[in-house]
Amino acid sequence: MTAPLTKPQIAARLAADIPPGSYVNLGIGIPTLVANAVDPASEVVLQSENGILGSGGHADPGTEDYDFVDAGKAFIKLLPGASLFDSADSFGMMRSGALDIAVLGAFQVSATGDLANWRTLDPELAPSVGGAMDLAVGAKQVFVAMTLFDREGRCKLVQECEFPLTAPGCVTRVYTDYAVFAIRTDGVEVVEAFGGATHADLEEWTGLTLLG
Repeated sequence: MTAPLTKPQIAARLAADIPPGSYVNLGIGIPTLVANAVDPASEVVLQSENGILGSGGHADPGTEDYDFVDAGKAFIKLLPGASLFDSADSFGMMRSGALDIAVLGAFQVSATGDLANWRTLDPELAPSVGGAMDLAVGAKQVFVAMTLFDREGRCKLVQECEFPLTAPGCVTRVYTDYAVFAIRTDGVEVVEAFGGATHADLEEWTGLTLLG
């Protein structure tokens, strides 16, 4: 098998599927890397839950400004025309349906699009829902960017989530290091595979009967 996608490559693959002119929120983790991969000519507008509309990619070394950080506390650039506002306005935007896409990370995604990304069953890890539940139900679409396996080697695309849900049935697409999956009403479709993964491999790893 060839190497699976790296995290920046997962972000770049997802960025290629964002329609021009979309308003998009990027969650913490791999999703923040999408900002570096969005084509400026596409006029995609990035929103951050901490109160930014019109953020760019990560700041170049030496240009960091402590006033300009994304939801993951990474230093970012601001694009011409960017707006800054408080959390109340930001969450109002997130809940109102104004966002076309929310890009979120996940601990697990189910075959029916359920999202679990705020806590696991590990008592040593503090739960942290943040704005994920608002984004999961407020955005028109939810794209998940994650590795297909967790650190223990367990597949994160599953028949049914074991972890507490952030929101049910909200995920439309899942972008991983081994494949892109579309969550459809009639099942999970393999849109594209990477790293030499075959359809049979993906079915074995996920335990799902996959379309495509």
